[in-house]
Amino acid sequence: MHQKPKDKPGKAHFSSGPCAKRPGYNLDSLQSAPLGRSHRSSIGKARLKEAIDKTKVILELPKDYLVGIVPASDTGAFEMAMWSLLGKRAVDVAYFEAFGKTWADDIRKELKLEAVNYHQADYGFLPDLSKINFENDLVFTWNGTTSGVKVPGGDFIPAERRGLTICDATSAVFAMDIPWDKLDVVTYSWQKVLGGEAAHGMLILSPRAVERIENYSPPWPLPKIFRLKKGDKLNYEIFEGSTINTPSMLCNEDYLDALQWAESIGGLAGLIRRSENNLKVIEDFVTGHNWIDFLAAEPAIRSNTSVCLTVDLEPDQIKQLIKILETEDIAYDIASYRDAPAGLRFWCGATVEQKDLQIAMQWLEYAYQQVKG
Repeated sequence: MHQKPKDKPGKAHFSSGPCAKRPGYNLDSLQSAPLGRSHRSSIGKARLKEAIDKTKVILELPKDYLVGIVPASDTGAFEMAMWSLLGKRAVDVAYFEAFGKTWADDIRKELKLEAVNYHQADYGFLPDLSKINFENDLVFTWNGTTSGVKVPGGDFIPAERRGLTICDATSAVFAMDIPWDKLDVVTYSWQKVLGGEAAHGMLILSPRAVERIENYSPPWPLPKIFRLKKGDKLNYEIFEGSTINTPSMLCNEDYLDALQWAESIGGLAGLIRRSENNLKVIEDFVTGHNWIDFLAAEPAIRSNTSVCLTVDLEPDQIKQLIKILETEDIAYDIASYRDAPAGLRFWCGATVEQKDLQIAMQWLEYAYQQVKG
């Protein structure tokens, strides 16, 4: 019988969202949050603007790209983009996991667009990206949080394109090299790669996206929280710290703390390096064990954040394995997404410590042997 390991991870938080807080996190870091103050006061707007400005610096965004804090997490940001921008041109949708399918379903069932080409792949695979028509707008996810699959880069997107590229990058931003010149709209949420708190979305717009907003009005009514225009122009105040509705100043302070930590470890390059080193821990473990494998078999499309694994066990046995690791305080919330194939999902973003993953892998082997028996 495999011997129970002696060590335990310093932090057992391997959830793919909300994700682990940064190393050394302490609530004392939120003391400067302007609680009880209006988000429209000078201090409130200044703190929100600081979050926007630091985001631009750490992500190394082009100077003419805009960043705004919007309601309802990545979901709100992405729905805002689709409802505000789509309908002018035909649309191509590429999806290969649960959230990408949600965007495809909304385009079909809610916006009821008819000139749409759907490019779909099963969990663990990418659709044929060469079939995308860039005369059209493109809607896609950069990283499939529920499938462990990412696009391998931006080479499939031409620099000269007629349509807009609208990208849900919530589990990719701050962990992967994003070619900003190839993307016109990018959305993400605080609670993913930097381990921030929930309910706030981030919307990044290129000049081409701004031009679309200012020269096109969709044929459907827009709820207040989706409205990006003021008169016939983009409401630039949204991208200077004036939010559409009331944000949490405490959550914003938490995001600022995460951004400051990111600066301290070398900015974007440091974040990417930590995430890729975490993936390497699991790659090494999989290489040494024939009962576990990646859902994404092809290394080039394998996510370095939401790492999805298949295990040589029946679904009920996988639940037993997960229960052992949770009961022993080794790994929390590592079950695969409910619509994905039965398996495991370890978050490997930068806020996870490499040594904690190494210890968790020792326990994973122990739990497997216990269940396999």
